[in-house]
Amino acid sequence: MRLSQFIKDNIEPILVEWESFARTMIPPAETMSVIELRDHAHEILLAIAGEMESAQSEKEREAKSKGLALPFLKETFAAEHGGLRQRVGFDLSQLGAEYRALRATVLRLWMGHVGTVDAAVLEEVVRFNEGIDQGLAEAMATYSDHVANSRDTFLAVLGHDLRNPLSALSSCIHLLELAGEAKPKERTLQIARRSIASINDMVTDLLEYTRTRLGRGIEVIPQEGNLSALCQEAFDEVCAAYPKRELVAELPAGVVLMFDAPRMRQVLTNLLSNAVQHGDPAHPVALVIRDEGAHVTLMVKNQGRPIPPDSMQVIFNPLVQVATRESAPHERPATSLGLGLYIAREIVTGHGGTITVTSSAAEGTAFTVHLPRGGRQAALPGA
Repeated sequence: MRLSQFIKDNIEPILVEWESFARTMIPPAETMSVIELRDHAHEILLAIAGEMESAQSEKEREAKSKGLALPFLKETFAAEHGGLRQRVGFDLSQLGAEYRALRATVLRLWMGHVGTVDAAVLEEVVRFNEGIDQGLAEAMATYSDHVANSRDTFLAVLGHDLRNPLSALSSCIHLLELAGEAKPKERTLQIARRSIASINDMVTDLLEYTRTRLGRGIEVIPQEGNLSALCQEAFDEVCAAYPKRELVAELPAGVVLMFDAPRMRQVLTNLLSNAVQHGDPAHPVALVIRDEGAHVTLMVKNQGRPIPPDSMQVIFNPLVQVATRESAPHERPATSLGLGLYIAREIVTGHGGTITVTSSAAEGTAFTVHLPRGGRQAALPGA
């Protein structure tokens, strides 16, 4: 049986193995449906089979061997597959592994139906490999384009968000120079302080991101402390930053555990600010602590437009921006570097904890942090 016909006749068993392999791609595949895991695989296989049955000149074969062939996959299914895999959090090596596994699966299943391995069989294998290589090339090209797009967006947002506080600082200095006052007005000083804090936050996020990408991780130094008191401080800080928004807190007194206070403050202010910026101004943002014995749970919840399902899988990845903002125009502008939740996850992981998110129109959006009472060592097996 010709390999192209074998693919058409046995496409479902091949897809089952594709799906099974794709499900091993952790963490992105953990929450993906069967449809998402099989994404475009059916169309890619049929396109490869169709291409194998078409006539091919020596010139076309040479072009393929040099990566110069024109895309043959109808509606660039392989390219779309590469873009979708990037959006749900697959890395480039995982994308390549999918095609490697597909190649091995098809050839393994087909060889059981091959009698004598002659020149015709070898020609079929060559044509099939050309199709797989072409599909992988298209998928990787689109994947890389999406990554470059994210990077360019990140740099554009960084430039924009740094310009705003710098402009405010420049205006404050100009006003002070014009006024010639020995004692500046408090309002002017508040704007200057807030602008400096915004710049400092963005620079800190960039440094933390760089540390994690260099493989050093975010340093966490846990000490015994009062988490309730820290939550109250972070809560008060965000309330002061957003005076026109309603925030509520349920903080039982005296919740003591091992944690890095500056790092956890970073997590709390990030989650609270994120909830204010993306929540419905008509509803309050809530901060809740639950003491559960061996673990302590923190939850930040807001009402408003839910997070899109496809974004839920990648929301803790770096350089991800989710469009759910419902804040009023008069609110402070949100920085959108796409690093805040990523850094929050790295800090929580450094404590041996976990951070998860749920989101629906009925229940709102809730970020939940679980922390072991004894710190990272207490979270290790056998501790």
